[in-house]
Order: sequence, then C-alpha cells, then structure tokens
Amino acid sequence: MHTAVIMGVGPDRGLGAQLCKRFAKEGLHVVAAGRTPASLDAVVADIEAAGGKASSFAADATNEVDVAAIFEHAGPNIDLAIYNAGNNSPGRVLEMEADYFEKSWRVVCYGGFLFGREALRRMVPSKRGTILFTGASASLRGRAGYGAFNSAKAGLRTLAQAMAKEYGPEGIHVGHVVVDGAVDGDKIRKRFPDADSRRGRMLDIEGIVECFAFLYRQHHKAWSFEVDVRTSVENW
Repeated sequence: MHTAVIMGVGPDRGLGAQLCKRFAKEGLHVVAAGRTPASLDAVVADIEAAGGKASSFAADATNEVDVAAIFEHAGPNIDLAIYNAGNNSPGRVLEMEADYFEKSWRVVCYGGFLFGREALRRMVPSKRGTILFTGASASLRGRAGYGAFNSAKAGLRTLAQAMAKEYGPEGIHVGHVVVDGAVDGDKIRKRFPDADSRRGRMLDIEGIVECFAFLYRQHHKAWSFEVDVRTSVENW
C-alpha cells in the first residue's frame, strides 16, 4: 500500500485535514503530521471510520530530527508528500523583530526544504513520487505589511521550482499550489466572527483539495509545476 505524508495538519475544516481525508479515499495510507496531537488523532479516527488507513505523527516542521522521523515512521512506499505548514505572519518591516522574520522563514521555507529533502531521499531510489507545496498570494507578489510572510512564501516557491527541475528527470513530480485568498475553514471563522458575510470572497476547501489531486494524478508526459486557485471575485 502506498503512503501519503502530509505535514501541516490542524483542525478538521482546514486544508491539511481535508487533504488527508481526500487522499485516504484515493487508497493511500495517510500519515498526518503537525504540532497538535489531538487534531491529528481526530483526523485519523475519521479516516479509519470511513474505511481508510491513517496514522498520526506529532512533529515540529522546523526540526530536522522530527522531520526525518516522520518519514521513517511512514516507511519505504511513499508515493505522495505534501508540505502545508506555515501561518500568515503580518507586520511592518520597520517595527519587525529579527526573530519574528526568521521564524516565518523557518516554518515556511526552511521547513519546506527539510520536508522536501526527506521525501526525495525516499522517492529518488524508486524513481517515482509526487511532492506538493502549499503556496499563497504571497508566493507571487510582495504586499505592504507582510514582508516576512511574502519573502518566506516566495522562497518556498523558488525552492520547489528548483526541486522540480532537478528531480523531474529522476521521475519525481514536484508541484506548487497557489492559494490566492482566504480559505473558508475553522481558522478564518475563529478569527472573524462575521465570516459568513465574507463567504463569497473565501475559497472552498474541497475545491483547493481537488487542485492537489489534479497534480497528483497527472501523467508523467503532461506534468504541471503550478496551479493557482482563487474565487471568481478575487483581484489578481
């Protein structure tokens, strides 16, 4: 049975958890990884109740030992690896502390490097596998008040592109999904009590998940590196 490793799994109505459930339906054994054991265990329980296979692994995406341990836990038959870790980190550059900037980079870009490298170490010998990264509007353009997040996401995108070019000839499909806008999920609803009034401007989680599934299913003679997804009313 092939395995999917998904890093950055949180609440049920979040992208990470929904990616886990979607790829379990594809017949993959899903390893759900993230910082909160309770959230991970809830996702695993839902997958198993639906007849799928899953396990959880609590880990810090910025810790090299933790990330390597996730892949050791997953075993040798890894067919899909998704890096979904990283939260939006606003702030003006002039008032920004250096460690705040560094933390954003470590979670988004450095963690992506650790995760991607460990995935490649398992996939390259068998010359097959897909590695996908979650991007954002910030991956493509700088925005005032988001210097740390912009630079971290842009760095992750460039890293993913370099990986795609390095390891495509080795049979590894590396892709990047630009999520251009707020996602209609638990995090945004917790942050904004009036979220229902914003639904027309928020992205549908299941629609985003389908973009990841589309990249995963692509034939090796028709690979895409990037898919961008937004609502019909988003300015871009």
